[in-house]
Amino acid sequence: MIPNSISVEEFLKLKGVNIIDIRSIESFNNNHIENAINIPYDKLIKKPNILDRNKIYYIYCMKGITSLKVCNYLRSIGYNVVNIIGGYEEWITKK
Repeated sequence: MIPNSISVEEFLKLKGVNIIDIRSIESFNNNHIENAINIPYDKLIKKPNILDRNKIYYIYCMKGITSLKVCNYLRSIGYNVVNIIGGYEEWITKK
């Protein structure tokens, strides 16, 4: 079973994972975690079927609060998702 959340330190050790930034397109275009794709929060909640149920996704927002809620929702409907604790702000301090 995959964990519900992962620290930035643990996340940085991973290679070749699917990363989703749920912040706005403006925030994403300003800067983001390398190799992340942008699927804004509202789009992901309305159309979760754009994700593949057979893959694991690591999801982050600015501080890790909204992404935790999104992960809990997606997990409840059968998706393999992991919240990145502290989000983008934590990643900036650790990268």
